[in-house]
Amino acid sequence: MPALHRKKLIGVFDSGFGGISILRGIVKELPAYSYLYLGDTARVPYGNRSSEVVHEFTKQAVDFLFAKNCELVIVACNTASSDALHKIQQDYLPKYYPGKKVLGVLIPAAEEAVARTKNKRIGVIATEGTVRSSSFLRELMKIDRSVKIFQNPCPLLVPIVEAGEQNAKIVPVVLEQYLKPLKKRHIDTLILGCTHYEVFRNKIGKIVGPRVFLVSEEHVVPKKLKHYLMQHPEIEEKLQKKGTVRFFSTDLTEKFTSLGSKFFGRRIKAQKVSLQ
Repeated sequence: MPALHRKKLIGVFDSGFGGISILRGIVKELPAYSYLYLGDTARVPYGNRSSEVVHEFTKQAVDFLFAKNCELVIVACNTASSDALHKIQQDYLPKYYPGKKVLGVLIPAAEEAVARTKNKRIGVIATEGTVRSSSFLRELMKIDRSVKIFQNPCPLLVPIVEAGEQNAKIVPVVLEQYLKPLKKRHIDTLILGCTHYEVFRNKIGKIVGPRVFLVSEEHVVPKKLKHYLMQHPEIEEKLQKKGTVRFFSTDLTEKFTSLGSKFFGRRIKAQKVSLQ
């Protein structure tokens, strides 16, 4: 089949393997389509890097996924969604990939948080880069200017997950320290503003209590993507429907395979690639 007429894939990109939880949710919601996952594990975490570096890394990931026949890319990394997505959409795509689409995870999470809050006091935990960018603040205020937003960066959480230490004894202590300032603000909704944080969901729920609704991108993004494809049949009709999932990593280790398999819910196999 000529390349021009080949059916296209959906790409999902994250700085590590946290985005595999979002991919799991997408595959569960939309199992018919074919997917490629890219984890930039050689350069994780992105949260403590400059906006310029994150933008460059994200461009490289987008280039890779489009070269692999993706029609649509989901940037599952919140830091990349915060620091790079707008520039990618406004400048990079029109110049190099007209007609292609790159979507993020911030707006779906923000929309869900505003819909769920009753007292209009919303908390956000995220990487330093995401908090520094104020992206969640901007997106939440666009939807409802009356909400109060309280953010706290959690720089230790991604390294803990990437090291496979999410069940270490120190984790509840670390989480308590990060969540304490938000609990004092009497939030009733908390955005888990990093794909890696889903693994801490139960622990976070115990700390903040049952009255605080946790907004998880793993649950929100798949439904938003389903709606997006319904609204854009010109994209949906191009997509391959073979139900396949392939994984790529910039630093393929046994840890990526084992932890990625836990995040995805079944055994995965990955291929090592370079983005540079």
